[in-house]
Amino acid sequence: MRRVIWIVLDGVGAGELPDASAYGDQGSNTLGNLSRSFVKKTGSKLHLPNLEAWGIGNITSMEGVAPQAAGKGFGAYGKAAELSRGKDTTSGHWEMAGLVVDHAFATFPQGFPKEWVDQWCQENNLPGVLGNKTASGTEIIDELGEEHVRTGKPILYTSADSVWQVAAHEEAFGLDRLYKICKSARKLCDEKGIGRVIARPFIGNPSKGIPFKRTYNRKDLSQVPFGKTILPLLEESGVKTLGIGKISSIFAGQGVADNIDTAGNTDGLKVLKEQMTQKKNGLIYCNLIDFDMLFGHRRDVVGFGKCLEEFDASIPDFKKLMNPDDLMVLTADHGNDPTYRGTDHTREYVPILAYSPSSQHKGAQEIGARSSFADIGATIHEALLKKAPSAGKSFFGSLV
Repeated sequence: MRRVIWIVLDGVGAGELPDASAYGDQGSNTLGNLSRSFVKKTGSKLHLPNLEAWGIGNITSMEGVAPQAAGKGFGAYGKAAELSRGKDTTSGHWEMAGLVVDHAFATFPQGFPKEWVDQWCQENNLPGVLGNKTASGTEIIDELGEEHVRTGKPILYTSADSVWQVAAHEEAFGLDRLYKICKSARKLCDEKGIGRVIARPFIGNPSKGIPFKRTYNRKDLSQVPFGKTILPLLEESGVKTLGIGKISSIFAGQGVADNIDTAGNTDGLKVLKEQMTQKKNGLIYCNLIDFDMLFGHRRDVVGFGKCLEEFDASIPDFKKLMNPDDLMVLTADHGNDPTYRGTDHTREYVPILAYSPSSQHKGAQEIGARSSFADIGATIHEALLKKAPSAGKSFFGSLV
């Protein structure tokens, strides 16, 4: 293959993993539960004709999305289990790219130790912080946003994931200043084993009737991967790599030659189409974040469903832009069941949908339940370099 288009639907899981109960996530199923709840809330079934033809209804039972019969549909379908500890963005993407996270990143359900926070405040001349607890990103802004603007203290919070999140008002605190203190936090978090630092800017003025709202100027600062993923391996072999969305930040830039930041799914889809028109070889690796950020964490079933419908409607355009020596792989990094309790990610299988115009198969092909997300990266590596890496088991031979 001359080109691989790798799309991650952030948070779109495909059913609980066997160890989901260890994470408190038994019964979670982002796609399945979403499809049933969407009908109850809207009176209409999800309209996903293209994903249905691709075999998404064969991966997990979805109301209104039928499984493909033998000889019908296109491409290939399956699902993958996560071997890494945890259920976050970093471990999911790293494992897909061939790096299994055996030891879970550190989490802080009771907030961060005072001495760490004091050190960070001193290094950045901050008057202190607000929060320092586990919280929903939107709720904590509503709770503490006005006090933050009044005092100049950034809002520090975490979640069930290994994240040091800092929310600050873009105008009152300053976007550049927020990025600066988050870079400082990244150094501290490297020492403490924390997966990501996330700058969470917001705007608004409730006193003038303008509610607080997070913006797309978010910035993720991840740990440097502790081993090689397929991305630097591809680069070393002369394969061009392009990230769209937060890809580069997830891998701390390792193996991502260029990256285009995006403002949500609609913008991400637009950029992806533009790049598919311009770049005819190499790897295009795209993360679509709105499923997770806007709808999964906020438990917004209707918004999540409509977001899936928007993506589904874009598939025919992608297929038209594909050449015979292209491969498209669609997957996710974890679950985020919008019908589930709480606001955190859910420990689930991820769907795998793959398609190449060069395939001679009649109908959608089953590639089964894969034992690791790493099978995805192994397949992409083999597609571009004609050989599979040491991590994961490629299913490329089943596709073409």
